[in-house]
This record gives sequence, C-alpha cells and structure tokens, in this order.
Amino acid sequence: MGTIGEVLVGLLGGLGLFIYGMQIMSEGMQKAAGDKLRNILEVLTKNPVIAMFTGVILTVLVQSSSTSTVMIVSFVNAGLMSLGQAVGTIFGANIGTTITAQVVSFDLGMFALPAIAVGVALNSFAKRRLKKYVGRSILGFGILFLGLTMMSDAMVPLREQEMFINMLKQFGAFPALGVLAGAMFTIAVQSSSAATGVIIALTLQDLLTFESGVALILGTNIGTCATTLVASVGSNLAARRTAAAHIIFNTIGTLLILIILSPFSEIVRMTADTVPRQVANAHTIFNVGMAVVFLPFTNKFVNLVIKLIPGEETGIQQGSKYLDKRVLATPSVAISNARKEVIRMGKLAHEMVDEAYESFLEKDFRKMKLVEQKEDVVDQLEKEISTYLSAISYSSLTTSQSKQVTSLMNAINDIERVGDHSENLVNLTKAIIEDNLPFSDTAIKELSDFHEKVSGMYQKAINAFEDEDYEKAREVVEYDDVIDEMEKILRKHHMMRLNEKRCHPSSGVVYLDILSNFERIGDHSTNLSEAIFGDD
Repeated sequence: MGTIGEVLVGLLGGLGLFIYGMQIMSEGMQKAAGDKLRNILEVLTKNPVIAMFTGVILTVLVQSSSTSTVMIVSFVNAGLMSLGQAVGTIFGANIGTTITAQVVSFDLGMFALPAIAVGVALNSFAKRRLKKYVGRSILGFGILFLGLTMMSDAMVPLREQEMFINMLKQFGAFPALGVLAGAMFTIAVQSSSAATGVIIALTLQDLLTFESGVALILGTNIGTCATTLVASVGSNLAARRTAAAHIIFNTIGTLLILIILSPFSEIVRMTADTVPRQVANAHTIFNVGMAVVFLPFTNKFVNLVIKLIPGEETGIQQGSKYLDKRVLATPSVAISNARKEVIRMGKLAHEMVDEAYESFLEKDFRKMKLVEQKEDVVDQLEKEISTYLSAISYSSLTTSQSKQVTSLMNAINDIERVGDHSENLVNLTKAIIEDNLPFSDTAIKELSDFHEKVSGMYQKAINAFEDEDYEKAREVVEYDDVIDEMEKILRKHHMMRLNEKRCHPSSGVVYLDILSNFERIGDHSTNLSEAIFGDD
C-alpha cells in the first residue's frame, strides 16, 4: 500500500510540474512573441493551407491544442474568423500539439536541472525583457522535463505489478478500449499534452507496449475535444459548429486509423527504434496525415458540419460581442478582443451623434428612442469592457500591454461621454417639441454645419484609433482648435440675433446647450486621438 501511495504522489507531483512547466514555457514564449500572436491571427485568410500553418504556430506558442481550439471558438463567436478558417486552423492545432510529444519522447531528463538553472539566471539577471522572456521559456522547459523524469521514476515500482502490466496490455489487445481510456484521461487532466506526457513516461519504463501506447495516444485526440465543447456552450451557432467540427474531425480520423491500425502500426515502427519515439511519431503521423487528407475537402467538410448543425442566427446581439473570458490567459489576444469591442462601442456612439441630430431636425421620436436604446448599450459596454480590462490587468503583462490596457480604459470613458452628450441632444429636442420652441433657418444652418464638422472629427478619431493611424490622430488633435473657435463664433452670432430680436430667448438657451454638447464631443474626440499617442 505504501508503494502505491509513493507511486501516486510521485506521479501526481510529476504531472503537476509537467503542466506547470508547460504554462511557464507558454507564458515566456507568448511574451517573447509580444503582439506577434495577435498579428499571426489577423493574417488568416480563406486559404485553408495558411489557416493550417497558423494553427500550428498558435499551438506552439500557447503550448496547448485545448487552449488554441478554445481561442479559435472564441474568435468564431466574435465574428473574427469564419467556420472555414477555423476548420483549417484546427487541423494545424492538432499538428502543433504533437511537437510536445516529440520533444518529451527524447530522453532529455539530464538537461532538466541545467535548463532550470539557466532559465532562472536569465529571468533574474538579464536586463533586456526579451532575454528575460527567453529565460522564462527555458525555465518552463526544465520544469517540464523535471516533471517527466519524476513521473517516469515514480512508475519504476509498477514494473513488478503484474496485474497493472496486464491491464495496460489490454489496451493494445483491444485498441478501442485503449482509445476510450486515453480520451477519459485527457478529459480528466484537461490537457492532451499532459496526457501524452504520462503516456510517454509509461513507455520510458517499458510499462506500455507499442500497441497500447498508440491506442492511448489516439484517445487523447478525442479527449481534447471536451474542452472545446465546453467552451462552445452559450456561444453563437458558428462557434458551436466549430466545436462540432473539431469533434467530428478527430473522431472520424481516429475511427479510420482503427480500421487500418495494423498497416499504420507497421509504418510507424519503421520510423524509430524505441517505443517512446514510435508512440510520439504515431501521434504526429496521425495528425499530419489526417490534415493532409481533409485539407483539400475543407469546404465540403464545412458543408457537412452545417448540415449536421443546422439553423440560422436570430436576433441582435446584446452586450459585448468580442469580449471572451476564455482567452484572458493569453493577454495579447484578450487585449486585441477588448480593442475591437472599444472600436465597436465607438462606432455605436457615432451613430448616436448623427441620429440625435437627425431627431432634432426631423422631430422624429423613433430616432430619439433608438438613441436612448443605444445609450443603454453603450453604458453596458463601458461596464463590461472596464471589468474585462481589469481582469486582463491581473495577468503578467509586458510594459507595452500595460500601456494598451490604460489607453483602452481612457478610451471607453471618452466614448461613454460622447454617448451621454448624444442623449443630452435628444432631451433638448424633447424640450423643444414640448415647448414648441422656434428656430430660425440661420440657426438651423449653423447647427447643421457644426454637427457635420464635429461628427466628421469624431469619425476620424474612431478611424485613427482603429487603424492606429498617428497622422489622422494628429489631425484630430489639431482640429480641436477649429471646433473651439467655431463655437465662439456661433455663440457671437447667436447673441447678435438675440439683440436684434430675431431669436426667441428660450430657444436661444437650448441653442447654446446644443453648441456646448457638440463642443464637448469634439473634446472627447481629441482625447480619444491622444490615447493613441499614449499607447505608443
């Protein structure tokens, strides 16, 4: 009993170190890559081959196919990726996860402690951030192999447990049972890479035959789909189809290999002399082979998924569209999502500016109601984005990422105020209608000109923010003086009309309030553009 307890402690402790090492290595690689991770995702095209290679790179960076496929589901849910792009990326994610198996299949345990020493030294004493991040990656690599060595050493006593060895042999004799066991274990540890690490550790101690190892490794491909399935709960139809595509692809692939398991095994045996290497190669050949077979039929596969998961998206999405808590562990992606939500919020506020003024010109209650509804959405978005950015702040961020979060926080405050000023315009219009206040043609013409200039200024500020266009942002900041001067001139014109009794005094008060709200929108446009420079 004591032996079993020691085995369990060593196995679980080693597994914990293995997973922790993967996390540290992933964090270091992501920080070293910086915003390149976001850029990688943004170059996706409809070309399935490019999407597949993107999936490989993404999974290598985050060190987990489960994490990368969850990210893919969130991108589809946010409308950043089509189902066709997602399918190609999933093919690549499956290939990317085999790299971990390839690395750990080599007996590199002797390098674990030196890697930890080098990693700690770089992380602690290097002056350049990039070297620190590389050091963190090396540290994670060392901890990963230390965990693998601990798991392997902990299993030595199991060599004498005949019942345990016979049970493992059953996975080779009955491959379907091995696939099921591999899937269940992967679901339990929530990581196909971790499950693969345990399987490799078993083969290193000769506790697993080649046949059993292949069956278990095939099962990890099905088990990893569980995380994607959970991630799709509550998502839109396209995201649910993406999760379904992952499950269907991996399940069909596994069933095909089970049918041709004997010739597949013979091919794999020829690739290496040791069982750990053979099992790792089986994992790679399976995933590369399935991707190559399915890739030319991506569109047909997508159509199959659509037929199996039919339906149409209904209704207008309320609240945030791009914010997804499932990617908070990857700050560069989470910040990119938050940025897209801020831009969406900014465009919504711009619609409010124009619709509020149109409701004034047309005395249109329907547009007034629309502005009020959008104001509720803008207020809700401010709260959701603020909460999301605060959650990102709890992560370990680079200096650049911290500046981006601060910039986005400032931006949502200015955009929310633009929404407030638009609502103020609606309330002023209601007062005009209730009191039947007259406005001269000259006053209307002046307000229309002012609205056009302010609306254009705010539109340019949003475009500059979206495109990170410093030249446009500079133009907006410089244009603020033009808006301020124009407001002064219009106020002077108003006072002249008032003195000449060409303007109703009560109308004059409202006129000045409208001017003031437009001028404040101009100020917030300037703040929004200045936030771009603060992001630099």
